[in-house]
Amino acid sequence: MEELTLKVNQAYPSDSGRGIARLDPDAMLRLRISPGDIIEIEGRRKTVAKVWRAPKRDWGKNIIRIDRFIRENAGVGVGDLVKVRKANYQPARIVILAPLRKMDFRVYGLDIGEYLKHQLLKRPLVEGDLVPLVSAPAFGFRFPQNQALVFVAVKTEPKGPVIIDETTRVIYRDRPAKGFERFGKAGVTYEDIGGLKEELQKVREVIELPLKYPEIFQRLGIDPPKGVLLYGPPGTGKTLIAKAVANEIGASFFTINGPEIMSKYYGESEQRLREIFEEAKENAPSIIFIDEIDAIAPRRDEVTGEVERRVVAQLLALMDGLEERGQVIVIGATNRIDAIDPALRRPGRFDREIEIGVPDREGRFEILQIHTRNMPIEPEYRIDFVLEALRNIYRQYTDKEVLEAIQRTYDEVKILEDKEKIKEVVKKNLPEEIIQDLEREIIKAMLKELADQTHGFVGADIEALCKEAAMKALRRYIPQIDMNSEEIPLELLESMKVTYDDFKSALKEIEPSAMREVLVEVPKVTWNDVGGLEDVKREIIEAVEWPLKYPEKFKKFGIRPPKGVLLYGPPGTGKTLIAKAVANEANANFISVKGPELLSKWLGESEKAVRKIFKKARQVAPCIIFFDEIDAIAGMRGIEENRAVERVVNQLLTELDGLEELEGVVVIGATNRPDIIDPALLRPGRFDRLVYVRPPDKKSRLAIFKIHTRNMPLAEDVDLEELADMTEGYVGADIEAVCREAVMLALREDINAEKVHMRHFLEALRKIKPSVTESMLSFYERFEEKAKSERAKVKTFVGYG
Repeated sequence: MEELTLKVNQAYPSDSGRGIARLDPDAMLRLRISPGDIIEIEGRRKTVAKVWRAPKRDWGKNIIRIDRFIRENAGVGVGDLVKVRKANYQPARIVILAPLRKMDFRVYGLDIGEYLKHQLLKRPLVEGDLVPLVSAPAFGFRFPQNQALVFVAVKTEPKGPVIIDETTRVIYRDRPAKGFERFGKAGVTYEDIGGLKEELQKVREVIELPLKYPEIFQRLGIDPPKGVLLYGPPGTGKTLIAKAVANEIGASFFTINGPEIMSKYYGESEQRLREIFEEAKENAPSIIFIDEIDAIAPRRDEVTGEVERRVVAQLLALMDGLEERGQVIVIGATNRIDAIDPALRRPGRFDREIEIGVPDREGRFEILQIHTRNMPIEPEYRIDFVLEALRNIYRQYTDKEVLEAIQRTYDEVKILEDKEKIKEVVKKNLPEEIIQDLEREIIKAMLKELADQTHGFVGADIEALCKEAAMKALRRYIPQIDMNSEEIPLELLESMKVTYDDFKSALKEIEPSAMREVLVEVPKVTWNDVGGLEDVKREIIEAVEWPLKYPEKFKKFGIRPPKGVLLYGPPGTGKTLIAKAVANEANANFISVKGPELLSKWLGESEKAVRKIFKKARQVAPCIIFFDEIDAIAGMRGIEENRAVERVVNQLLTELDGLEELEGVVVIGATNRPDIIDPALLRPGRFDRLVYVRPPDKKSRLAIFKIHTRNMPLAEDVDLEELADMTEGYVGADIEAVCREAVMLALREDINAEKVHMRHFLEALRKIKPSVTESMLSFYERFEEKAKSERAKVKTFVGYG
C-alpha cells in the first residue's frame, strides 16, 4: 500500500474539530485517494481522518494540516513527521463514548447516544481516540469559550478504523474515561489563535525549540534564548499566544500578574518573585508569563517608589544573575513597551521583542472563524455569497456527476436575485451532503465580507462583535421563551440561528480598540457621489488607492509610492468629499484631523498629538490620515511669532520624511490657502502631489446636478443641461444649495407638491450666486503655475529642508 511521510502543520480555524486532514492534490494522487476518503495517520499511535484538498498555498510543501485533536490522537505535535496511507475501515456496530472530564449536561427530549450519533455521523475514529463535538446547540451545558466538547471513544466494535453510520449504536457513559489523562489539553491551542501566523512562528522559534530540543543549542555551542517580550495594542492576543505555546509543548505554566506581586511590606514583593522562579526551576521545562510587565518593571529613573526599583533589580538578577536558570523561559507582555526599564530589554534577559500588531484582513477573517465555530449561523443566500461558495466547492470534488450538478446550479443561480428562489434552485440540484459543504462556504464568504468591514479591530473586538451578534439573535427568540418553564423546548433551541443581519447590526455598536482615540466613521461616499473632476479623481486614485491596494507593484518596479497629496482650490469644490471617497474606495482605515484642534496652549502637547496620530496610523496600516484645513497647523515658519505652529510644522516634516519609514500610510491635506503653507512641506517626498481642485466645467456641473437630483421627483420641463450652462462659476456646494432651494420653493408654493419644476430652479439661481470670483480663480491659477515651475526647476528654498 502507498505510504507518504509528511510534516504536521496546524489546521485552519474553520477545520478545527471536524475530523478532517488537508492534503495537496499531488499527495492525494500518490496515495490514490479522493476528497472525502478516509486516511490512516501514524505517529506514536494510529488514528484516522477524512481527507480534503488543501488550498493552493499549501501545494508542494509536503505537509498535512490536522487539528489538535487528531494530533493528540496520533501522539504528535506541530512540526513532527507522520506516516499517511489510505485506511481500511468498516462501519461501526457499537461505539461507547465517555466524557474526558466530569461534566453536567443533558440533551432535551432525546437519548444522548442517539443525539451524539446524529452529530457525529460519517465521523471516522479508532478506539481510544478523542472525539470533539464542535457545536452542541441542544446541550444544557455551558461550552468553554470557542472550544469543543471532548469525548473519548472508550470502545468500538469492530476494532481498528471504523466510521459512524446510520446503523451504528452509540452508547454514552456519563462517568469520565479513565486512563486517558494524557489527552485533552485544557485551554488554548494554536487553532485558537487567528491572524498571528508570523508572530506565533517567531515565538515558537524562541520558546518551543529550547524547551523541546535543548541538544540543538548544545551542539551549536550557544545559550538558548531566555526571554521574549510581546508588545502591541490591548486585545491583540499577547496572553493568548503565551498560553497556547505552554499548552502545546506541555510545559509547566506560571503566571505573574504585574500588580499582584507588589506588596506594602519591605522585601515581600521580591520574595514572591524569587518563589515563582524557584518553583518554575523545579518543574522545568516551564514558562513564566509576566502579564502587564510595565507594572512591576517600570523605568527606574522615572519612578519615585523604592519598592518598584527593588522589584526591577530583583527581576534583572533572576533573569540574568549568577545562578543558572535551567529550562525556564520568561514571557513578558505589555502594551507600553517604552515604560519598561531599559536594562530588561537587553539580550540575555529579553532576547526577542515581538510586536503583536493589529490583524490585517486575512487575520480578521481567521479570528472571525475561530469565534463563530460553535455558533449556529444562518447562511445568507445572497447571490454573490452563493456564487463564490459554488466556485469554491467546485474545486473540492472530482466526481463528474457532482461537478455537473454544481455547474448547473451555478448557471441557474447567476441570473436570480431573490434569496428564496436561489435556495430552491440549490435544494433542487444538489444532494444534502453537498449543500452542507456549500452552506459552510457561504458562511465563509459572509465572514470574509465582515473581515473587510472591521478595519482596526483587534481579536478582543472581534470576540465582542460575535457576542453582540449572538445577543441580537437571542433578543429575537426571547418572546418565544416561557420564563416559568424549567426547560426550553428542543425545537426552539434547534431553530436558534445567528443571521448576517445580526452581525451587521452588532457592527454599529462595537468600536475598534486600535482606533478608539482617533476613530472616524468613514462615510459611505463613493466616486459615484463625486460629480465630474475626472482628472483629479485619476490623480488621487494613482497617488492614494494604488499604493494601499497594490504595494507589491511599486516594489516590483523599485520605486517608493507617494507619501502625501495636497488638495487645494476654492471653498466648496469637493476637497473633503474626495478624501472621504478615496478612504472608502481604498478599503483603508481613515483618521481625520481637523487642523486647528491639534493646537494646544501647553508646551509640547501639539507635537505629541501629531506623533500619536502617525503612530496610530502605522499600527493600523493601510491607513489614510486626512488633515482638513491643513494651513491652520502648517503655516509658513518665521513669519509670525507663533512657536506652537512652527513646532507642529517641524513635527509634521519629520513624520512625513524622517528616519522612521512611513509604510502603508498616505497623508492627504486639504486647504483653500496653499500660499501660506510652509514650502518645506510642499517638496517631493512629503506632499508629492499638489492637486488643484478647480471649479467644475459644464460637464462636471451636469454630473453634480444629476447626483443631487437623483432622488428628486423632477417635472418633465426640468432641463439639467440648460441648468449646467447657466451655472458658470458655481462650485459643487453652490449647486447642492441650488437644488435644495428649488425643493424649498416648490414646497413653499404647495406643501403637497409632487414634483419640482424648472421655474423653481430658475428662481433658486436668482437667489444663490456663485461663490467663486474671477480674482479668486486667477489667484489659484497663479499658484498652480508657480508650483509647477518651481517643481520643474527643483528649486531649493534657502533655510528649508
